[in-house]
Amino acid sequence: MDIYCVDAFTKERFSGNPAAVCLADGDLDENLMQSIAAEMNLSETAFVRRSGHETGLRWFTPMTEMDLCGHATLAAAHVLFETGAAEKRVVFSTKSGELAVQRTRTGLEMDFPALETEPVAVPEGLLEALGVEPTFVGLSRSDLLVELATEADVRALHPDRQRVLGLAALGVIVTARGDEATPADFVSRFFTPARGIEEDPVTGSAHCALGPYWAARLGRDDLVGYQASRRGGTVAVSLRGDRVALGGEAVIVTRGTIE
Repeated sequence: MDIYCVDAFTKERFSGNPAAVCLADGDLDENLMQSIAAEMNLSETAFVRRSGHETGLRWFTPMTEMDLCGHATLAAAHVLFETGAAEKRVVFSTKSGELAVQRTRTGLEMDFPALETEPVAVPEGLLEALGVEPTFVGLSRSDLLVELATEADVRALHPDRQRVLGLAALGVIVTARGDEATPADFVSRFFTPARGIEEDPVTGSAHCALGPYWAARLGRDDLVGYQASRRGGTVAVSLRGDRVALGGEAVIVTRGTIE
């Protein structure tokens, strides 16, 4: 089975968010996929299975299977385009429905579901987990979305891992409006130790919620987000009704074979 390591949401190696991409000829046992993901020890390992006209895609963290992952979808599409297995557009069959990725003049664009964020009361333990007062707290699917006052607050954040684990949410998206020195409309970081990921470098699925949230706040449907992790990465976001287009680039770092 061919396997690739791809840096997503970046055009430079060793930045963005790395994902492993496995190209499977047939169905794989779930335990095997989970073992491979644990062995790769990246935030996500994508398994692509082509059967006739259908292209299946599943995502695994080192600990569990995911229903949706943006950067590993981008990585999988990039591998198919680069190897000639797909040309200009690929549609993946996933647990979150059909997800289309197409080549554009500036990179790749993914068609994902837009996720609404409902305001909630500040959950018990959130202030202690983050160490900073939020200006807004909402729930998007299974993740908290927390807005802070400034970009500097987001960049300086050092959450308490154990307290984050104790929150009634799988992950915490922390965001703020971009300042004048940042060429982005908003910045974010994403913490999800419950999924086996302390901090995800660049999270496409989080932008399914960040896009609608900031579009409403800023009054524009076309935005640029920057995920301010140590590796960092840029995500172009365009709100399209109940869908969101996520744009970015990717680069293959390594390729090999699982014996």
